[in-house]
This record gives sequence, C-alpha cells and structure tokens, in this order.
Amino acid sequence: MSIQIYILSKLLEGENYPYKLKKELSNPIPFDKMGNLTESKLYYHFESLTKQGLVEPGEIIKEENRPDKQVFAITDKGREQLPNKIYELFEKANNIREMVVGIMFLRHVENALVIPILEKKLESLQGKQEQLQAIYNQIQLDDSMKENAYFIQSYYSENIANEIQWLEKLIRKLKDIKE
Repeated sequence: MSIQIYILSKLLEGENYPYKLKKELSNPIPFDKMGNLTESKLYYHFESLTKQGLVEPGEIIKEENRPDKQVFAITDKGREQLPNKIYELFEKANNIREMVVGIMFLRHVENALVIPILEKKLESLQGKQEQLQAIYNQIQLDDSMKENAYFIQSYYSENIANEIQWLEKLIRKLKDIKE
C-alpha cells in the first residue's frame, strides 16, 4: 500500500514513469534500498493501480539505445482514492515505521481525520504497556531466570515506550498544524 501511495502522490505532481520514480526515491537517501523496492515491484504496483483505474498509461518515450518509457498519469478516481489509501495505511499500521509514507504525504489528507486514528493507536499501546508490566509483576521466577526475564521485559517495554513517545509527537505536530 505504501508504494501505491507514493506513486499516486508523485503522479499528483505530474506525469511520470516507473524508472524515474525509483531514481527519485533513491536520491539523496536510498529509500528504495531501505524498503527493498525493486523495479519489478514498482512496475507491479503501476499495473495494479492501472487495473484499479487510479492511473492510466500515457505517451511512450522512445530513446535511441534505451528501453521505451511508459509515462503514467493519475486519474480523477486516483485523486479521489489517494486520501482513503493514506487513512487506511494509518489504520492498518502497527508502528510508526509502517506509517512513514503516509506521514510524508500528510498534505493530501485532513489532519482532523488522522488524529483520532493515531489517538486510538496511542491508547492501545498504552494499554499494552500496562498489560506487559502487569504480566511481568505476576511472574514468579527463580533467581537464575530473573535477569533474562528482566532483559526481555525491558526490551519490549522500551520499544513500546519509544513508539508511544513518537506517536505523541506526531499527534502534537498534527494538532499544531490544524490550529
């Protein structure tokens, strides 16, 4: 879904072709490598978006000694569906890392609709944090296991706390922009 959001967002700026989008995604930060995005994955998503009626093929650029380049444009349906795809990304994301593309293209959605989604996720994480602590407090371990159990509990607890901190920052940012 993130790749499709990226493609639709970039096509809002103007017609483009897959190879060029991949190059743009890799400069200056190699997001394509970080996200394991190959050209074949990108072409697959262009094809999928075309089948959904969200993008349409346009002209073919022919260059000597180079492969032809199929240019694509976003359709009216694509413009309409982009915000929905971003909302859905936020709803389905399990952590901030899975929201990165949505965060990059927040300009295409209403913050007032994103904030409640994130607040719900924040409440869920806070509940998980409390649940984790309650479970840890109930575990009866002998001394040889306590150190390892504390290590594991600390790992999970710190990850949840970090995710909570970043979600709180994101919610504050969106609220500041909204006001």
